[in-house]
Amino acid sequence: MNPIQPKRLAPFCLILALLFAATIAPAQSPTLIRRVDDHYNHLRTLRARYTEHYTGMGLDRTESGTLLLRKPGLMRWSYDTPAGKVFVLDGRFAWFYTPGDAQVSRTPAKQLDDLRSPLRLLLGHTQLAKELDQIATTPSGANFIVTGVPKEMAHRVRLLTLTITPAGEILSMKIEETDGATTEFAFTQIEEDLPITPAAFTFTPPPGLSIVDGQSPM
Repeated sequence: MNPIQPKRLAPFCLILALLFAATIAPAQSPTLIRRVDDHYNHLRTLRARYTEHYTGMGLDRTESGTLLLRKPGLMRWSYDTPAGKVFVLDGRFAWFYTPGDAQVSRTPAKQLDDLRSPLRLLLGHTQLAKELDQIATTPSGANFIVTGVPKEMAHRVRLLTLTITPAGEILSMKIEETDGATTEFAFTQIEEDLPITPAAFTFTPPPGLSIVDGQSPM
């Protein structure tokens, strides 16, 4: 998510976890990856609060809101700072809108090149080993740090860093782009398998605004 800038993004997400002590050996990395895959492949829905911090292009901006995910591949980022900003993935299209804009951006889901888009994998069929190159894991206190490069975003993302709990939840995500921009997400109040209906992932453009088809403006 953003700051909203043409063809940029100030964010978007993947994960991993395990139930061992901080003295885990590198050889156990495949076990951690499988544990994360298993955790998220058994979920149906997820809701969390997020704080998003973006630096780049001379900007330094912090925003926040609520994230909703629903299997398979539905996603909604509802910002309360700034109020009314929204990014919705409804299964067919990704919608981007910020109050005050004269138009709404719409992108076919299969063409989405957005830093938030990897998170939808968490409620699809998660296989981190197939989604990330150069995966590495290291202990960090009671949690773990996982790094890698999203295979389909290597042209844009230099490094993805995830902080995960022993239970397999993502606590934070840092995306370092090839041009030096950085987007960080911190997740709190994580709730799983709530009764979130498909209707939560619909988006109706405000009356009078034009719809522009193309890539994410964020």
